[in-house]
Amino acid sequence: MALAKVEPFAVEQWMDKYETRAKYNIAETCVASISLDDLKELSEDKISEIWSPSTKLTYGAIRGSEKLRSTLANLYSAKKPLDAEKVLITQGAIAANMTVLYGLVGKGDHVICHYPTYQQLYEVPKTLGAEVDLWRARAERKWQLNIEELKGLIRPNTKMIIINNPQNPTGAIIPKAMLDSLIEIAEEHNLIIMADEVYRPLFHSISPGSSDFPPSVLSLPYTKVIATGSLSKAYSLAGIRVGWIASRSSELIEACAQARDYTTISVSQLDDQIAAYALSQSCIHGLLGRNIKLAQQNLLTLDNFVENFRWTCEWVKPVAGTTAFIKFSKMGQEIDDVVFCEKLIEDTGVMLCPGSRCFGEEFKGYVRFGFCCETNVLDEGLEKLRGFMKKGYQTLPLAQEE
Repeated sequence: MALAKVEPFAVEQWMDKYETRAKYNIAETCVASISLDDLKELSEDKISEIWSPSTKLTYGAIRGSEKLRSTLANLYSAKKPLDAEKVLITQGAIAANMTVLYGLVGKGDHVICHYPTYQQLYEVPKTLGAEVDLWRARAERKWQLNIEELKGLIRPNTKMIIINNPQNPTGAIIPKAMLDSLIEIAEEHNLIIMADEVYRPLFHSISPGSSDFPPSVLSLPYTKVIATGSLSKAYSLAGIRVGWIASRSSELIEACAQARDYTTISVSQLDDQIAAYALSQSCIHGLLGRNIKLAQQNLLTLDNFVENFRWTCEWVKPVAGTTAFIKFSKMGQEIDDVVFCEKLIEDTGVMLCPGSRCFGEEFKGYVRFGFCCETNVLDEGLEKLRGFMKKGYQTLPLAQEE
């Protein structure tokens, strides 16, 4: 039996190659990481232990501790209560996504995936034998989706629509009205909606009072929805490797739980308890307040850079999340973004992520910035980039036509 071909995971390979030796990593997608001491300082609860050293290090609760799952369920219960039994804890959102796809998608299925996005979301279904079509968000539409295009993609064997909201790499959101239309279509065709919400709730440039503000899919009036998330991006705790799967459907959660049995016994008890502390009511507001403030401050700095280089840069300013997708060109033609990023890190130590290598060949000239690093790293990295733009940019080759 021939094994399914697994395509190289381009963005992860790029990060693995450069991030540990970059001097100025402004490609990172997590909000600047914090320590346990920092977490305690951000919390209103200065007395409770984050981790009890007397805890016996067993496997712990297989699906995640009751405390953590209840805490997460409460975060999704603003519109309608969510039961803790409908939350599964995983080793990061990457494991959450893999578990959902492994448990629910297979040969003969058809999947529609929001694009551009994290490569896992469309490559894994292919590896599992499904057919995949891309539902493209386009720069000329400010990275918004078109509902009529979605209708044209649906087939008799379509099983799942995958969205990424907020979106990596653009920082765009799928607004409330589009989500409502998506629900109508999914209900009409009895489709599963899977939402990678790993950058939620880092909404730095849109108010919750806005009519466009996107709720979680779990707040929408449809049962066959799944949300995945983690502590890595918006919560600055990538090092504890805690993510989750949540759904209002017992059937979908149980299918994911069966798939999870083959990949994960349990997450670390230490990680589980740290996550529960971070997401508790005494801590989450201070943590998110810190991170939204950092994102807003750093985005102003990046906006100033783009304005100063309007002769070569263009973008759709991000609304949420930690990333921006900026297009670089010379004389009206896209630069070779891979050469640009390679030369930049070699000459200056500044790390960026090339769009055509990491998100698809159609994104020639695009570069992903991760602007939620420590402010001094962003300031110094952009200063080095300014110097490169003045001295080395004109020597860069243009992107090659197909």
